[in-house]
Amino acid sequence: MAIQDSAAEEGHVERGAGLKEVAVRAVGAAGSATGQLATGLGTALLALIVLVWLAVTAVLSLVGVGLLMAPAVLGALHALAGRERARLSRYGPDVYAPDPPPTRLRLALVDPTTRRELRWLVRHATFGLLLGLLGVLLPLVALRDSVFPLLWPFAPKEADATSLGFGNAQTWPEALAVTLLGVGWIAIILGLTPGMARLQAAPGRRFLAAGPDTDLSLRVAELTATRAAALDAHATELRRIERSLHDGTQNRLVTVTVLLGAARRQVARDPAGADELLERAQSAAEQALAELRTVSRSILPPVLADRGLAGALSGLAAECAVPCRTDVEAPERCAASVEATAYFVVAEALTNIAKHSGAGQAAVTVRSRGGRLNLRIEDDGRGGADEDGGSGLTGIRRRVAAHDGTLRVTSPAGGPTTLEVDLPCGS
Repeated sequence: MAIQDSAAEEGHVERGAGLKEVAVRAVGAAGSATGQLATGLGTALLALIVLVWLAVTAVLSLVGVGLLMAPAVLGALHALAGRERARLSRYGPDVYAPDPPPTRLRLALVDPTTRRELRWLVRHATFGLLLGLLGVLLPLVALRDSVFPLLWPFAPKEADATSLGFGNAQTWPEALAVTLLGVGWIAIILGLTPGMARLQAAPGRRFLAAGPDTDLSLRVAELTATRAAALDAHATELRRIERSLHDGTQNRLVTVTVLLGAARRQVARDPAGADELLERAQSAAEQALAELRTVSRSILPPVLADRGLAGALSGLAAECAVPCRTDVEAPERCAASVEATAYFVVAEALTNIAKHSGAGQAAVTVRSRGGRLNLRIEDDGRGGADEDGGSGLTGIRRRVAAHDGTLRVTSPAGGPTTLEVDLPCGS
């Protein structure tokens, strides 16, 4: 009976931890989506200004004056499109710009990039603006209704109780009832804002990315950059291995050589002293062997071949200073180089979590779907991870880029931090 009670209690604890994780993930996704909608609102307002300017220019062109304004308005359109590409790249896969479009009116009329930017401009200045306004207003009304009981004693008698503009709270129960509406707004934010952010970004990702006529040249440029990143990562790895061998293993072996030479010279006149030197030489040789094994494992961990990716990541999680949970679902093995990259990415990420995040727990989720290997490393630390601050993210990005993969980092101040890596299984 006691065993059953213990098992039931553990099940409740696991379910509670699972619900907490789902809640944290939902809040993080809603917060990221709200930030994306807010920044989208900024570009949408600029898009509305450019759209009105464009319409005025078109009307004035009928009398010839607008022809003089055309280069300026086209330049503003291209600049705004570039700004939107940069914004979208911060929240997801990079949006690669095509060749610079023309600003001369005659060339712009037949330029496919300008036409695609115009189609984006209309959608973003209307539908994108509406979604951005909703993304900003929903948290405000949710906050207002949720804390209304705190504001009610100071509100005028005739003031509306709800953010929707109806109802008057005359008693405390009525004021508290408004909080239920605030809870409803929060549920709407958690459920809808990620989809709203995707809808707002969809026209930009569709129309502002390079068209079919420039896909090949952009792909060549992308692969050239990827090859350079792979070569840099390879050179960095070789320097690390050389430094480890030179500063560690080589010094140990030199020590062994010196001790053995001293022991050989001393064995005839002082056997006891020679025995001590031999013992020290043996200890140094054992340390050199241990360091050599460490270096060899860092090149290609044998645990990947012995236990697979799931077992290797479980070992990393067990050795992590921060409690870490792993969830690996990869029924098919990927290429050895891809699994090694996934292993080193998780190892580096867990090292960063233990050193810099101040997290209480971490989680590693791995899924293999459709020929792609998806990694997700999360922690509940302080956030604020900076790729330029020596946090190891640059090395991770280079490793991922070497396989033509993608890395996305979400780390708002206050946390949580999430690293999402997507790798092709067969490269």
